[in-house]
Amino acid sequence: MANNMDPRLAAFRAQAPNATGSAAGYDAGLRSYMLGIYNYMASGVLLTGIVALLVYSTPALFAVFFNEFGRPTILGWVAMLSPLGMVMAMSFGLNRMSTPTVKGLYWAYAALMGVSMSTIFARYTGASVAQTFFVTAASFAALSLYGYTTKKDLSAFGRFLFMGLVGIIIASIANIFIGSTGLQLAVNILGVLIFAGLTAYDTQRLRDLYYQVAGTDFAGKAAVMGALTLYLNFVNLFQFLLSFMGNRD
Repeated sequence: MANNMDPRLAAFRAQAPNATGSAAGYDAGLRSYMLGIYNYMASGVLLTGIVALLVYSTPALFAVFFNEFGRPTILGWVAMLSPLGMVMAMSFGLNRMSTPTVKGLYWAYAALMGVSMSTIFARYTGASVAQTFFVTAASFAALSLYGYTTKKDLSAFGRFLFMGLVGIIIASIANIFIGSTGLQLAVNILGVLIFAGLTAYDTQRLRDLYYQVAGTDFAGKAAVMGALTLYLNFVNLFQFLLSFMGNRD
C-alpha cells in the first residue's frame, strides 16, 4: 500500500465554482483539460520513479532516510508523513492558493513519495518491479478509458468504493498489531479491486467536473488536483499488484 492513503480530496469538488459557457467549445476544451490531467499525472509518476531509484541507488542518500534494516530514520518519517499534510493543505486550502503554488505542492508531493517508495527496490527484484509497473500502466489506461467513455453513471459505484477504501485503511492499521497473513492477503485483493474501480470512477468524475470549471480561473487548479487523484489511484494500484507479482530478493 502507499504510505499516504488517498483521502479522496473531499473538499475539491465542493470548492469548484460553477461555470457557464458555450457548449460548442466544450468538446475541444474537455480533451485539452483531460490531456492536461494525464500529463500532470504521468509526469508525477515519472518523478516519483526517478527519485525512488535515485535514493535507492545512492547508499549515502538512502541512509539519510532509512537505516540498515530498512526502517525510517527521523528524516524518513518526515518524508513519509509530509505528503499527507500536503494533500490536506491542497484539498482544504485550494481557493486560497494560486495555481503555481498548487503545482509546486504537487511536484513536491510526487518527489517525497519517491523517497517513501525507494524501499521497494530493496524488497523486490528490479525485473518484477518493472513488470508490475507495465501491468499497472496497461490496466490503468484501460480502466480510465472506460470511465471516460462509458455512459453509465458510476456515482453510486463510487460511494461503495469509498466505503471499501475506508475499510481497507482500518484493516491495514489493525493488521499492524494483529500481524495476520490472511487479513493482509484480503486487504491486498480488495485493494486491487477498489483502486481499479476508483480509476474508472474518478476519470468519469473529473470528466464531468470540467463542465463546472471550464472558463474559470479554477480550471488550472482543478487539472492539478485531478492529476493528484489519478496519481494516487495509480500508485496504490501498483503497490497492491506488486504484493502479488513482486519477486523478493
